[in-house]
Amino acid sequence: MDVFAVHVPWAGIEKRNAPMELIHPVRVFVRLLLLLLLWSWCDGREAELSYVTCGSLVKLLNTGHNVRLHSHDVKYGSGSGQQSVTGVENADDANSYWQIRGKPNHPCRRGVAIKCGQAIRITHMKTGRNLHTHHFSSPLSNNQEVSAFGENGEGDDLDVWTVQCDSVHWERDEAVRFKHVGTDVFLSVTGEQYGHPIRGQREVHGMSSPSQYNWWRAMEGVFIQPSQEPLRHDEL
Repeated sequence: MDVFAVHVPWAGIEKRNAPMELIHPVRVFVRLLLLLLLWSWCDGREAELSYVTCGSLVKLLNTGHNVRLHSHDVKYGSGSGQQSVTGVENADDANSYWQIRGKPNHPCRRGVAIKCGQAIRITHMKTGRNLHTHHFSSPLSNNQEVSAFGENGEGDDLDVWTVQCDSVHWERDEAVRFKHVGTDVFLSVTGEQYGHPIRGQREVHGMSSPSQYNWWRAMEGVFIQPSQEPLRHDEL
């Protein structure tokens, strides 16, 4: 049986003897390709890190009064009698962490950037209750009461808020507003302070119009990225 030999210039011994003038340009090309891939990956990662994403656990700072959105297992003594929501100056309080989630029956995909205008739920980490408002008067300012409602992250349609911002997505360094879907009020703080048992904490309520009192910025937290481990930020 005849055997046909095919000569391959870069095979076997001849590959080791390939002229240097051919090997050098190939190496340069490979290095450039790797650098381009690395730059593209880093650029994409930086873009991911600049947004608030679905599933992220954050503290929300009211920029007008420099207080963080807060809740605890203390019920209102009037109005709905539900779990109270306040603003606190202490940046280290663990009761100020909230998780960003999709609306009921329409979950957002974990790690995906939240869009401006998107409907979300804001769930209190420690108690599993959702940021909520309804037609009860707030105890101090007589605006609309804001409470924490539900069990294990599940409440009702009055837990839904839209993110109002000027970009395409909710940027981490951007101040945004939260407008309630069911009653059209804005999550606000105007400075009224409680006495005992939550002395010094500010009233959080709903206001019917946008103002300087309803800007919020994402601060400390764990920012979830697509298909990656959570990005820990500040004290977390």
